[in-house]
Order: sequence, then structure tokens, then C-alpha cells
Amino acid sequence: MNQQAEPFLKDATELADFTQVHVSRPHESAHLHVSGRATYTDDIPELAGTLHAALGLSPKAHAKIVSMKFDKVRATPGVVAVFTADDIPGHNDCAPIVKGDDPILADGVVQYVGQPMFIVVATSHDAARLGARRAEFEFEELPAVLTAQQARAANQSVIPPMKLARGDAASKLARAAHREAGEMLLGGQEQFYLEGQISYAVPKDDDGMHVWCSTQHPSEMQHLVSHMLGVHSHNVLVECRRMGGGFGGKESQSGLFACCAALAAWKLLCPVKLRPDRDDDMMVTGKRHDFHYTYDVGYDDEGVIEGVSVDMTSRCGFSADLSGPVMTRAVCHFDNAYYLSDVAIDGFCGKTNTQSNTAFRGFGGPQGAFAIEYIIDDVARSLGKDSLDVRRRNLYGKTGRNQTPYGQIVEDNVIHELIDELEATSDYRKRRAEVLEFNRNNEVLKKGLALTPVKFGIAFNVTHFNQAGALVHIYTDGSVLVNHGGTEMGQGLNTKVAQVVAHELGVSFNRVRVTATDTSKVANTSATAASTGSDLNGKAAQDAARQLRERLAAFAADKFGAGEVTASQVRFAGDCVLVGDAIVPFEEVIAKAYVARVQLWSDGFYATPKLYWDQAKLQGRPFFYYSYGAAVSEVVIDTLTGEMRVLRADALHDVGASLNPAIDVGQVEGGFIQGMGWLTTEELWWNAGGKLMTHAPSTYKIPTVNDTPPDFRVRLFKNRNAEDSIHRSKATGEPPLLLPFSVFFAIRDAVAAVGDYKVNPPLNAPATGEEILKAIGAVRVARLDRH
Repeated sequence: MNQQAEPFLKDATELADFTQVHVSRPHESAHLHVSGRATYTDDIPELAGTLHAALGLSPKAHAKIVSMKFDKVRATPGVVAVFTADDIPGHNDCAPIVKGDDPILADGVVQYVGQPMFIVVATSHDAARLGARRAEFEFEELPAVLTAQQARAANQSVIPPMKLARGDAASKLARAAHREAGEMLLGGQEQFYLEGQISYAVPKDDDGMHVWCSTQHPSEMQHLVSHMLGVHSHNVLVECRRMGGGFGGKESQSGLFACCAALAAWKLLCPVKLRPDRDDDMMVTGKRHDFHYTYDVGYDDEGVIEGVSVDMTSRCGFSADLSGPVMTRAVCHFDNAYYLSDVAIDGFCGKTNTQSNTAFRGFGGPQGAFAIEYIIDDVARSLGKDSLDVRRRNLYGKTGRNQTPYGQIVEDNVIHELIDELEATSDYRKRRAEVLEFNRNNEVLKKGLALTPVKFGIAFNVTHFNQAGALVHIYTDGSVLVNHGGTEMGQGLNTKVAQVVAHELGVSFNRVRVTATDTSKVANTSATAASTGSDLNGKAAQDAARQLRERLAAFAADKFGAGEVTASQVRFAGDCVLVGDAIVPFEEVIAKAYVARVQLWSDGFYATPKLYWDQAKLQGRPFFYYSYGAAVSEVVIDTLTGEMRVLRADALHDVGASLNPAIDVGQVEGGFIQGMGWLTTEELWWNAGGKLMTHAPSTYKIPTVNDTPPDFRVRLFKNRNAEDSIHRSKATGEPPLLLPFSVFFAIRDAVAAVGDYKVNPPLNAPATGEEILKAIGAVRVARLDRH
């Protein structure tokens, strides 16, 4: 990074204009990304004697292991060793919550196709991978449960069922003027990070282990590795400079790879790198939970929901992983932006013989909110009303009708103003009329239009995770080094934290450098997840920088103030310190402070206030604040082929007082496209034997540049966070992923045009060409039945 400071402040009148936050800046590593010089875990120069590991994977979905033979594996040129569960010195477990249910290596039984059974270590990556495929097994097959519906029918779950209720939904349903019930499927999603899972483990003296790991949760990796090896946490150092994407897939599931690399390094007393190929990565790791829903809704003549019940069953995989918190968040986001007076929500986490599904951007929130949007879409069409009008009638109120089913008061509601603005700027009403006219005049092509809102809660569901620490060092030349507990995965966290520190110290952005996340510097950190990265780590770094500024202010007032200036009157701006009429360069103050033995480093800490949660009752205040947004999407479908195109998308999103508008707009754009892929093209498919068949880019279709709407308009809603977040900003990581609900419901609107908008299309997600054609066929049959 360029360490040259910007010009010194020339005049004290410039003080009021100095800011390093609420301004657009490039990502701090952008110049490294585009030049190929950014160091990821696989780019770290390998130490002498480094060996390479590969995982031997189960070919069965559910079976007892009768025998494993490794003669041919060991005979493979380059193979050095083979390790199984019997070689683990400590705990054979990498479960994040339900301890003991997620073995690092299968022991006695395999529970999904792709489960790691053993580790092969060789002199090269290719040799290890080849050797892993030469093992010979004998199994005794067991019955396999593969879908959420099968798990529900068998009453097979990874955790106890959840139930959240308010009022008397059953009575309201029975008395409602209108009532309907239905079901739908919502598919999962592969994280498809650009950089795959990878860990590089290097033994250190006195039972130490240094693990470079592409992970969103270094502290958890430290914990898992230490338990696996049977050593204290202080023996294990986990480091992560940056990731090539995570999206939740590297929150808990990086643990298996960290543990396997560390086990091999521990046993062989040499460095070991484990980097699975993309297809192995996709076979081993969990995805976004897919959901099956059944619902029942009662409503009045205007579409106001009087009572609603929903039953949500998720496919969790063979172990709990993070399925409990994911379902909790789904339950807490079923309301989305709507007040539901009488509601009953059931959540069932189905245990299946598939990969253990895990965190994914939105963490259950999108799955919960999708259900109520589907229901409201049904209600509007059944009444022959515009879905936007029905959505408006059900929105949370500013006062009254403002308490969520889980008991939290919605205090910062801006959804009404936001929708008003988007409806106007997107010409929604005019375009609705144009879509209707187009559909009247076209038999083959049909257009659809939809506007959907977002209300998304920000905080970890588990209260004690809402904490963070940071260290800030000022060197004698005036440069600043920051370390915090968050991880950089391309989202711009380090950029925002550097901006916060620069602003607090009154120095230019280029003076500040953020170092790799390191468990030996900031301990006991939370995962960089739940959209809390900037909120938590920004506040912790600000706290550390504030302590330094106050310490330096006291020194400067005494040194340069001639007894006429108090510490509270000292100002920091433009790489200078203003002490009365004196304007002293920042580095001069630092140099003199060092000589005067003033401490030039500080630690900072932050714990999010106001949070409390009773998991047993599903009641409390789980979120610090809400982020809001809305999007309008227009699509066209080909009723003969099922092909779909998004013609235009308008998104308006609330990020509070943005720390960095350029980065936040990029996050909204990226979240929209990723969510659009989840709902349209990204289809996961397991065969009858339980093998994931979509385990490579050739069979799993993420959106490309060509799928981006040719007319794509993203704007940030002008707002300030009502809560005391970092400079009154709001999170931008997860909430935008819900904006492309508008794409799915625009597709559904287009399909409904085939039946003159008289039939609710049974469209499942993802709305692939096949699903669109099936829904069109069902609408046509229903239309014939009506006649």
C-alpha cells in the first residue's frame, strides 16, 4: 500500500471538512487483486519439505464400514502416509454446536456420498489425489434418507423442532373471509467461492501448530484443531490474510480441512497443505439449506392477512452443523416486512444422508422471508389485485402494528418511504400497464413485473457472539497498523475498518494498514458472518483509536498548548494535530510522544447493546436494528422453451449512513445477482444413490455477466441508522440477497399471464427453464378446468 501521506492541513478552517468515512474509496487490496499480487493461502511460499494431502471420500450415502484396504494407496508413487480416524490423538469432531455429531473422518459408518474417510499425504497434490482413489472398501449398506420430506415423514431431525406462535392463527383461519393453502419447494445453493477450501499447517516447536486457513472463523479453527490434537488453544495459531470469497461456506466447514491438514502435519512433523479440487470441495461441503413449505392463510377482501400458519422443513444433512441457528433465523424472518397478528410457525430440521448444510449469505433469513412473499403473491392474485397494493396493506406500521411475532418492536421502520421512492423512480404503475398490454398482444412471450420489500435483522442470533476486539499501533513515523478479529473475503471489511481508524485519528487513509487476522493477536473472536463484520470490528477498532487519540490529545495539550489548551480542545485532522493556534504535523507529535514514553498502541473492544434472546421461547430482541430495501424486476419468458431473461432491475437499499458508498453499491449489486442465481439457475441435484451430480461448473450454473440485467439500477436509500452503529451505517452483506425475490415473483407473474392471471402458478425455486415449463403446463390445465 502507498504509505505517502496526503498534504498537511493548511488552515484550521479545513477541520470541519475533514472526513475519512462516508466517502467512496477503492477496496484496499483492489490493486493487488487486479494485478494478481494478492496473497491467498495457496500463494504462500511453501516451506522446504512441504507435503500435500488429499481426502478419500465415501462412495456410499449410508453404510457401515466393514473394511478399508490401503495397499494400493501406499504403493502409489509419491505417497508418504495414510491416516484414518484411529490416528487422531484428541477428539474426532469438527461440530460447531452439537458436539460429537460431525466426525472429521468417518469412524465405523459413512453418512453421505463424499464424506471424508481417510487422508492421503504425498509429495505432490496430484499424487495424493491419485492415491486417494485407489483405496478398496467393503460396506454393509444401510437405508438412506435423502430429502427433507423423507426426513419429516420419518420424524428424523438433527435438533428438536421449533415452534413460534402469536395469537390464535387457527381461529382466525377458520373465520377468515378468504382462505387458501398450498405448498412449495425452495432449493439450496452452492457457495461457489472463487477460492476453494484450503489449509496449510506447519508444526512449530513445543507442540505448536501454525495453520494458514481460508476461513471466516479463525478462532473456531483454533478451537477445533486444538481439540483434535489434544493440546491447549495457545498451542495453535490460525492466520488468514484474505479469502477469495466465503459466503458462509467457510464459517464452520473450513474446520474439517484445517483439522486434516494439522493432523497430517502433527503426525509427520512437516508442513502439509490440503487443497481439494473443486469437485471434491463441492462433494464434501454443505450448501444453503433447501426448504419444503406447507402453508395456510386467511385474509379479508383487501388482502390483509388475518391468520397464517406455515410449516418449514429444511434438509440439514447428516449432522446439525449450523442448522439450528439457520432455522431460528428463518422463523424470525418469516414476517419479512409484514405485521402478522395471528401466526403459527413450525420449523423442522430434517436429518438426511447428504452433505451437512451450513451457513450461506442470509443464514436462513431468505428462506423464511421467501415463504411469506409467496403467500402474499397468492393472496393478491386470488383477489385480482396488484401484488404491490396487497404488500402495502400488510406492511409494519410506524406506530401500532409494529411488534414482530418474536416480541421485538420495529422502531426504525423506513420501508414505507423507501417503497414510495422506488415505486416512483421505477415507473412501476406505468410499466405494469405496459406489461399487461404486451401480454394481451403476445401468445408466446410473456412479461412479468414485481416489486418486493426487505426487512432484515442485523446481529448474531446467539447474543454472546456479538462482540469484537482490535489492536491499533502507531509507529514513530506516524504510520498506523490495525489488527482486528474479522476476516476479509472481498467484501471490503479491511477498507472500512481502515477508514474508521483514519477518521478517528485524523490522518489520511494511506497512513493506515490492516494486517492478517491472527488468533495470537486478537483472541476469542466471532465469525465474520451475520453481516456484522463492519459493525463489530469497526466499533472495536474505533474504540482502540479513540483511546490513542485521547492519550495523544492530553500529551499535545501539555506539550504544545502552553497551558492555555485543554485535551478536549485538541483536534486531529488532515495528518495534523491542532493545539490552539498551533498546527503540528501528526508524525511530529508521535515522535515527541514516543520520547515522552506515551503508550502508542491500544486495544479496543465492542459488545453490541440491547440484545437478549430466549431460544426456548423464541422471544426477545435478537437484532440490534433492521436493514430495509426493495427491488422492482421486469422479466420476459418464452412459453415454448421456458427460457427467461431479466430485462430490468431497480434496487433501492438502506445502508444507513454508508461508510463507503462505492463498496456498498458493489455489495448490493453482488447480493442481487447471487440471489437471482439461487432463485433461477442454481439447481442442486442428487441421484437416487445420494450422490451430488451437480458438483462442478459444468453441471452447476451460477449467473454469468450475460445474466446481469441489461438495465440494472442500484441506488442507496438516504438514511441514518437510528441505533448507534459505526458512524450510523448499516450492514450490507446479507440483506441485498433478498432483493431478487422480485425476479422470482416477476417470473411467476409472467407465468400467471398464460392463465389470464386467474391461477396461482405452482412455481418452485429455482425457476429453471424446466420449472417454468412445468408451471406453465399446470396453469394451462387449471385454466381448462375452470372453463
